[in-house]
Amino acid sequence: MKKLRAHAAGIDIGAKHIFVSVEDKEVRVFETFTDSFREALSYLLSEGIETVAMEATGVYWIILYEILESAGLDVWLVDGRQTK
Repeated sequence: MKKLRAHAAGIDIGAKHIFVSVEDKEVRVFETFTDSFREALSYLLSEGIETVAMEATGVYWIILYEILESAGLDVWLVDGRQTK
């Protein structure tokens, strides 16, 4: 499969944890508190990430989406069944 975006990461959001995947790195786990979302943002920026694909159900994604977008990241909310 052809890579469409360089410097991209994937995030899976649950009720208690978010899972952040950056290519060639171990998946990082963060809690679902605002401070933890900011830690996740710092991690993404330190890895040079520009685009984030987030898979989420319910409303858990909204605050994280706003934090990432306000930091200038290109954030996509995606259906996890259609994303690799």
